[in-house]
Amino acid sequence: MESPEKQQTPPKSSNYGEYAGYNAPYGYGYGTGEGGAGQRTFQDYVLILRERAWYIVAVFLVVFSTALIVTLSQTKIYQSTASVQVFRRDPVIMQTQAVMDNEVRSAEDLNTQVKVLESEAIVQKVADRLTGNDLAMFKAPYEREGAMGKVPITAILKRNRKVVPQRLSLMIDVQYDHPDPVVAAKVANLFADEYIAYNARVRIDESMKAVEDLKVRAEEQRKKVDEIALKLQAYREKNNLVSLDERKDIVTEKLKALNLLLTQSASKLAEAQVRWQQVKERMDAGKSLLDLPYISGQQSATATSTSLVSQLNQQLAEQEISISQLRERYRDKHPVMIAALNSLAQTKAQLQRAISDAASAVKANYQTAESDYQHARAALATQEAESLELDRYGVEYSNLERDYNINDQLLQHILGRMRETSMTSTIETQNARIVDRGLVASKPISPNVPLNLGLGLVGGLGLGLAFAFFVAYIDDRVKSSYDIESVIGLPLIGIIPEIKKMEGPDKAQIVVNNADRQVAEAFLTLHSSLRLKDESKNAKIFLTTSTIPGEGKSFMTTNIALTFAAHGEKVLVIDCDLRKPNIHKSFRLENLKGVIDVVTGTAKADDVIVRNVYPNFDVMTTGGRAKNPTQILNSKNFELMLSDLKKRYDRIFIDTPPLAAVSDAMIILPLCDGSLFTIFFNKVRRKAAQFVAHRLTDANVPNFGAILNGLNLAVSGYYYAQYYDKTYKDYYVVMAKQDPESPDR
Repeated sequence: MESPEKQQTPPKSSNYGEYAGYNAPYGYGYGTGEGGAGQRTFQDYVLILRERAWYIVAVFLVVFSTALIVTLSQTKIYQSTASVQVFRRDPVIMQTQAVMDNEVRSAEDLNTQVKVLESEAIVQKVADRLTGNDLAMFKAPYEREGAMGKVPITAILKRNRKVVPQRLSLMIDVQYDHPDPVVAAKVANLFADEYIAYNARVRIDESMKAVEDLKVRAEEQRKKVDEIALKLQAYREKNNLVSLDERKDIVTEKLKALNLLLTQSASKLAEAQVRWQQVKERMDAGKSLLDLPYISGQQSATATSTSLVSQLNQQLAEQEISISQLRERYRDKHPVMIAALNSLAQTKAQLQRAISDAASAVKANYQTAESDYQHARAALATQEAESLELDRYGVEYSNLERDYNINDQLLQHILGRMRETSMTSTIETQNARIVDRGLVASKPISPNVPLNLGLGLVGGLGLGLAFAFFVAYIDDRVKSSYDIESVIGLPLIGIIPEIKKMEGPDKAQIVVNNADRQVAEAFLTLHSSLRLKDESKNAKIFLTTSTIPGEGKSFMTTNIALTFAAHGEKVLVIDCDLRKPNIHKSFRLENLKGVIDVVTGTAKADDVIVRNVYPNFDVMTTGGRAKNPTQILNSKNFELMLSDLKKRYDRIFIDTPPLAAVSDAMIILPLCDGSLFTIFFNKVRRKAAQFVAHRLTDANVPNFGAILNGLNLAVSGYYYAQYYDKTYKDYYVVMAKQDPESPDR
């Protein structure tokens, strides 16, 4: 085996300066390949779980067993599903306006239908339909379990019913769970049927209600129409308006006729006035009236006078021609001439009378035309007044008639809507249909044995792991390099495996009796670690202590000392545990004289030192128990004793009491070159060890590090494979057989 002096010194720890311990990945708390303390690695957590494997197993078995028992003891529940399709709009049988708008336009409308399916009304209707044998089958499972009690059927129905709308569709699934698969299918179908029936009932009820409302409105409207009709009739009778339109037509026709008559009368009057004015002017001027055509007969004035004037004028002309011819044959006094002249004179007289009569006829015609014109004007004015009065009557009449027509139309509309609503209420239309009816399930949905057991398995493992970490969290005992280096604040310089079934003296001398080669190799490694650092390499007096009793500080002291002695150094072990000495037991020595005797002056050091217990290895016991240990340790003689022994030995190891119990070690520490802190695996509390470590480091005396004692090999064999591998164990055994007396092999 290569000597420690020839080993390469590892780099110093950045966390602990010169006393960082060895950086090899011993224990947990070092990351792979990085070797720094102060952070937990994955191996730390695995170690936590491995150390508490029975907690995990116990919790797992409890949880898994509970899940198994609960699963097997649960009542089997069957589920049946009925699918309902909701129509976007009601089927159109007749082109009529529905009372209720059931059109599904949005997700809100579909959700409304879902809520209708979930309503208490549907649940109550389904409960009402469960009667007789169906009701007995429904209640049987709950009565056997004693779960019915005072719980109403509606509550059970509501609790076990699920309404599940299918995404991106107008389909709704109605699911029902029940211990009896037949009942589950029946109830699921009842919910679907009652949903459709409920919508139909609501539609009919609303339609009938609307019909009743329309009847009331129609009756009120009819009374109003009758009231307006009576007012209209009374107005007709009051104003003699049997038929306003016909009377209006008659008056209009009369106005037209009178307007025409007035126009004609005005025209005749103008013509008659002109003729009479001409006649009057000629008569006043003494002119002949025969120049006027309507006098001479060329233009008829009257039917009689003009024709007579024309005849007389023609007759006069003929007589004048005849007289002219007779003058050629007769003289004026010829009887023929006289008769002709008399006849001519008579004709002239008649002509004058005829002209005078014609003039009188023109005047009379003028007077008649003027009278007719005045009468026509008066008749037209009278008729216009009557028309205006009739128009005034027509305005109020039209208002009454318009109100009557409007209200009558409204009445007819209400009556038509009432007949339409009454007719549509009797037509059965559905806004949904059942697509799939619920079938009798062949397999239960609950309990789901694979799922429950899987959950029990996962839950058991999870709770077991959580419980293990919880126990680890509340467990503040020192057990890892993380605890030592990060929490306590000391470098970890050695790990000593646990020793089982071995007597105390054998343990104290294990590095030389070859009882456990792994432990011996661990002390050799510890020896090498102490030789790697200058202060620990050059130190002569080592103080070993612990936090509490039972951590193996005496075991650690003797074996480290024996290891140094085996390497050729002269070593002395001093038992300074004056309260409970233990070193003499470790080597089966008597404890009659020792430190107490040297300090009190009753003996010299050479007298009490037990020499050559092993080669290069001497022991000084306490010499009994002291009643005043602090006084002895504080005495000048004790200091002189150590000073003298330091000159005579290469290494001196002082075993002291636990520092958490008494302060003896703090009295001795200033006289030493450094201290070693022993920590037993999974025994001492972190806070207690931290307190003691702070006391050691605050004394301004180097602390070479902490030694983890009693590491469980079951743990170290897995997590300290670099150091405690099974193949190494085989190697140790072989080496022991080859050279059982060699402590350095």
